[in-house]
Amino acid sequence: MAHASESQGPASSAADRAHCFHCGLEVPPGADYAVTFEGRERPTCCPGCQAVAGAIIERGLGAYYHHRDAPPAESGSPLIPDELRELELFDHPGVQQQFVVSAGAGNDRREAALMLEGITCAACVWLNERHVQALPGVESFRVNYSTHRAQVMWDPERIALSDILKAIRDIGYHAHPYDPGTREQAIARERGLALRRIAVAALGMMQVMMLAVALWLGAEDTEHEDLLQFMRWVAAALTTPVVFYSAIPFYQSAWRDLRHRQLGMDVPVSLAIIATYLASLYAVILGTGEHVYFESVVMFVFFLLTSRYLELIARQRASHAIDRLDRLVPAIASRRIADGRFEAVPVGELVPGDTLRVRPGETIPTDGVVCEGESTVNQALLTGEPEPHPVRPGERVTGGAVNVDGPLLIEAERVGAETTLAAIQRLLDRAQTEKPRMARVAEAGTGWFVGVVLLLTALAGVVWYAWIDPSRALWVMVAMLVATCPCALALATPVALTATTGALSRLGMLVTRGRALEALPRVDLVCLDKTGTLTLGQPRLVARADLQPPPDAGSWLDWAAALEGHSEHPLARAIVGIADGTGPVATNVHNLPGQGLTGQIHGHRVAIGGSTMLPQDPAAPPSPPEGFPLASPVWLVVDDQPVALFWLADTPRPDARALITDLQARGLGVVLLTGDRPEAAQAFAAQMGILDAVGGLAPEDKLAYVRARQAEGRVVLMAGEGINDAPVLAGADVSLAMGGGTQLAQNQADLVLLSDRLEQLPQALDQARHTQRVIHQNIAWAIGYNALALPVAASGLLTPWLAALGMSLSSLLVVGNALRLRPPREDSATVSSSAPVPASERGAPPV
Repeated sequence: MAHASESQGPASSAADRAHCFHCGLEVPPGADYAVTFEGRERPTCCPGCQAVAGAIIERGLGAYYHHRDAPPAESGSPLIPDELRELELFDHPGVQQQFVVSAGAGNDRREAALMLEGITCAACVWLNERHVQALPGVESFRVNYSTHRAQVMWDPERIALSDILKAIRDIGYHAHPYDPGTREQAIARERGLALRRIAVAALGMMQVMMLAVALWLGAEDTEHEDLLQFMRWVAAALTTPVVFYSAIPFYQSAWRDLRHRQLGMDVPVSLAIIATYLASLYAVILGTGEHVYFESVVMFVFFLLTSRYLELIARQRASHAIDRLDRLVPAIASRRIADGRFEAVPVGELVPGDTLRVRPGETIPTDGVVCEGESTVNQALLTGEPEPHPVRPGERVTGGAVNVDGPLLIEAERVGAETTLAAIQRLLDRAQTEKPRMARVAEAGTGWFVGVVLLLTALAGVVWYAWIDPSRALWVMVAMLVATCPCALALATPVALTATTGALSRLGMLVTRGRALEALPRVDLVCLDKTGTLTLGQPRLVARADLQPPPDAGSWLDWAAALEGHSEHPLARAIVGIADGTGPVATNVHNLPGQGLTGQIHGHRVAIGGSTMLPQDPAAPPSPPEGFPLASPVWLVVDDQPVALFWLADTPRPDARALITDLQARGLGVVLLTGDRPEAAQAFAAQMGILDAVGGLAPEDKLAYVRARQAEGRVVLMAGEGINDAPVLAGADVSLAMGGGTQLAQNQADLVLLSDRLEQLPQALDQARHTQRVIHQNIAWAIGYNALALPVAASGLLTPWLAALGMSLSSLLVVGNALRLRPPREDSATVSSSAPVPASERGAPPV
């Protein structure tokens, strides 16, 4: 059980606050060594405990304080637990509950999001992925270069999570479970260290450049050679901290690459810095009076550090729209305890069944069901839908939504990694870590490119030394190494993908697989399901007919509801919704996707669904009720005899017709694929302006239709929302699931439309085409620049410092071009400008 000081709210007693948060001993009077944990300051008794607690929290190991049995002073355990040293605490089920979810076909795999520290270039990503995926038991490991987040799936029977974290640590990187607060601290540390290195390089560059000007102007002044030599020594002294402090990240990255027999982009960078510095220092020591290039060293380091710092800022801006999801859930929740009072507890301590109080203006901390109160909730930051919608007792609410009007009591249903928000974040992680073909080609080509550059540089050095000008051979080689660093090529794709994924998420369009952005621009045929996709998915019963006398107790409607209660289909929900809930219980229920359900009630064999559930086709198809030509028939069959017929009608979405018109205006083919009877499908298609409609389709028929079109060379986008759509969603080139659809459909889809606003599909097509153009531009520029810079540098026309400037500007141009994919304003049109501020930015709710 956690120590009292960890679980009590701001109103905890003075006695509780007088004990050290880390060791449990009393805090001496006047001691002020607080640490911040989960948004609140915690007291410690001495600088040692403050430092240890701070290190534990910064490394993402704060769960230790929730799961230790007692503070070290009470239990006799060491102040720095051995579990933390070996990372084995992350194997504890209680700790994993907060960030690990079950995955795989049989839920026998585990999946988690990790934060990687130490990533400096695309080669780091490649190294981590190759190293971890080689571990036995690791199913997949993908790293997003833009956000430094990794998604790992493993078999817990074969490997422990702590072993994966140790393997990452062994190659020089640090990994810990992803946590928004920890990530922000890591980013702040990374930016602070980068700025310090830039400051040292800038100071050195300014001083060395002034000396360089004097050395250039006095190169022919033999009378003051002693003074010039003194200036060279001063320049060497000023350059040394730049080389051995500011440039350390380049050496670390290059050494990791070389240890694993890989040529990363920092290998030529490190060679250029070290060679130029040593050659210049050698000339100073010999006192030959030759020109030295200390100014090139410091300028190269400064330009490269500055460009990488700007790239870091740009990557963070590109992922801002995605990171905002992390900030939606507050750190503290108000939970009811046994005596009826409410206490403030960290959200990580919530369990299903807890009763939570959410006041107006506060953020709902987790998924749950309203058990008391009525209000409206705003999900603008989740779905892009600006309009709040009303909730009342019995309705479900999503963690991250904002309570607008009245106080609510909510019973927690899903917490931690099982919440809807966590699932959305995992889908985004999957999308960003799945690399499109262009990204894989660029990443794979970087190592070969560096190898070719090294060979050409060596060849040019030999030519200059043997036949042209031996004194310039080294500087020509340095210029070639610097000018052709493939930073721009490595950045061409990942920053663009991150920016566009964030832009689409602001529209309420969730990209769950990176390949979707590559295939979307090539789509030429759009296949649409009807129920829940082009209609609201809220059918209502418009007519019913008993074909046999109803049972003695109850009605056929009660029997139908008993079966349909086992289905998530919109037609099933419509029948269940009008039944009184007092009917019989169905057993041995089986769901037949695309057809209906079967089961037993009171010993009778019962089936419900479309005409395929009938023992034989009716002699004459029934006519829909007057005024509802598009109504769908649902048959109830008992012991192979149809006993009742229910007619249900749905309402088309108000923007469905505009969507069809927009898609057709773009030259795309539009087809309606539905399980409804063919005549109803044709009538609905005519109403929507769809020229081609196919009805009466089972799930396998929809998949066969898509396969046939793909065989003709068409690139197919399929949109659906039900369980019966899962096979065709998996088989289409690009798949779109509606946000209100089933979980299975969303898991199979490449895109999830969270807001159910169909007009966002054309916007996604435009964004994908724009993204493809930007990526092609970036790759073309990166290749073109290197193809031009290499011969210019080899010819001796490019000095090392100019090469450094050109390389840095090339990388920044690529990043800046990718940032054009971001929304023009943070409060984009799809999200109301009055949308609520995330809870983490407003502070914790009062208690």
